[in-house]
Amino acid sequence: MSSPYHPYDPHDRHHPHDPFSPSPRYPAPPATPSPSYATYPWQPPVPPEPTAPPRHRTPDHPPLGHHSDLRILRTAYRWQRRVATLTALGYFTLFLILSAGAPGFMTSTVTDGLPVGLLLALLQLPVTWLAIWLYEHTASRYVDPLADRIRKEAAVDAKRDAGKREAGR
Repeated sequence: MSSPYHPYDPHDRHHPHDPFSPSPRYPAPPATPSPSYATYPWQPPVPPEPTAPPRHRTPDHPPLGHHSDLRILRTAYRWQRRVATLTALGYFTLFLILSAGAPGFMTSTVTDGLPVGLLLALLQLPVTWLAIWLYEHTASRYVDPLADRIRKEAAVDAKRDAGKREAGR
């Protein structure tokens, strides 16, 4: 015959004052899988399941973001700016240095009544025109063709990507 609950029964696994002991009235919840987040932050994340690589034709050239033409374009444009700027500002700086450092030279005359300083000052306008011409020349010869080629390649890449997206729907 079974006796009522005895607090010191060694065969009874439930103890009413122990919150961690299993309760006969409330069974333990079913086991759940491990959480999807990292339990221990110092452990590396679990690598994802390997998937088969997508099957598509690789382009003949790398994508535009990795293209060396952008670096070449930036370099050409940088040189274009430097040449035009140094032409105009270099001449003007030379004129200022001569005006401050060599007043005897600047006041000497080239012809009757035309001092060297005035001649150099009047040459500032043609030198500025030369700088503008150099800028336009290097743009039309080097920078613009590179930019046009990159623009065309970007348009082709965009059409190709749009076609892939349409095919994937």
